[in-house]
Amino acid sequence: MKLPRRQFLHLAASASALPGLSRIAWAQAYPVRPVKIIVSFAAGGPTDILARLTAQWLSERLGQQFIVENRPGGGGNIGAEAVVRSPPDGYTLLMIDATPTVNATLYDKLNFDVARDLTAVAAVAQQPQMMIVHPSVPATTVPEFIAYAKANASKINMASAGTGTPPHMAGELFKLMAGIDLLHVPYRGTGGAYADLLGGRVQVAFFGPVSAMQHVKTGALRALAVTGSKRLGDLPDIPAAAEFLPGYEASSWFGVCAPKSTPTEIVVKLNQEINVAITDPKFKSRIAELGATTLPGSPADFGEHIAAEIEKWGKVIRTANIKPD
Repeated sequence: MKLPRRQFLHLAASASALPGLSRIAWAQAYPVRPVKIIVSFAAGGPTDILARLTAQWLSERLGQQFIVENRPGGGGNIGAEAVVRSPPDGYTLLMIDATPTVNATLYDKLNFDVARDLTAVAAVAQQPQMMIVHPSVPATTVPEFIAYAKANASKINMASAGTGTPPHMAGELFKLMAGIDLLHVPYRGTGGAYADLLGGRVQVAFFGPVSAMQHVKTGALRALAVTGSKRLGDLPDIPAAAEFLPGYEASSWFGVCAPKSTPTEIVVKLNQEINVAITDPKFKSRIAELGATTLPGSPADFGEHIAAEIEKWGKVIRTANIKPD
């Protein structure tokens, strides 16, 4: 039996709309089972803390468990690749920080491309580093330190938590913009770095403000600047390095990404929930305890930020000829 043309066209249009309708309905029902948020580092660091804070919020808001899974190793590449290789269904997410944007240039051969293989979902927070020196360094300001470093080229040791880490990159950018030469001494984490910094075996480092201020308050170390574009609200007396080096900015940042091709409806849903979270007073207070500030925006905003960071740190790595450990 032949259908009348009008009825045939109506049924064809309805049929073609079904995939879109079911896709939207699927996204509206999301999540229907637990969701993993992978962290590429061991438990206890800022990335892990923010992942757990975000997971708790999403669990309470969306009615399913969001479970943090730590997959450290490979300079952060193991966890990131695990997400890249996961099905793009919204059930495996990555709590990303600046590390993959550094690794994109630092490593010659990676099995994935962070810009191509991940979908930006939402930024959560950003955290500046703090430039700290041992009291034996005769400098109380950034200009004085630069002058001292120029007078003692290659004699000042700069500690970091490892090659390519945010403290290392903050220091390398500072070196390039200030025109000074510091000897980079990488450690496996901040523990050993702090031990040698407190002992005067290394003289300068760029570490997170919370851990740094514990030693600054006792007089064991001296704070010269924060590495964000402006001063921290809780530490108004400590200048931003950009006040002396215009354009200098080296903040850590954190956010959520998903595998590429994750449905837009799911990405938007997660983005909306995370943006609600970072306006919540309790959520913001926990972020502030890390010396960080919230970073609202759309998936597109976060994607642009990631792309800009890849370009920025790529230039630093190539100019300074930085190689992985």
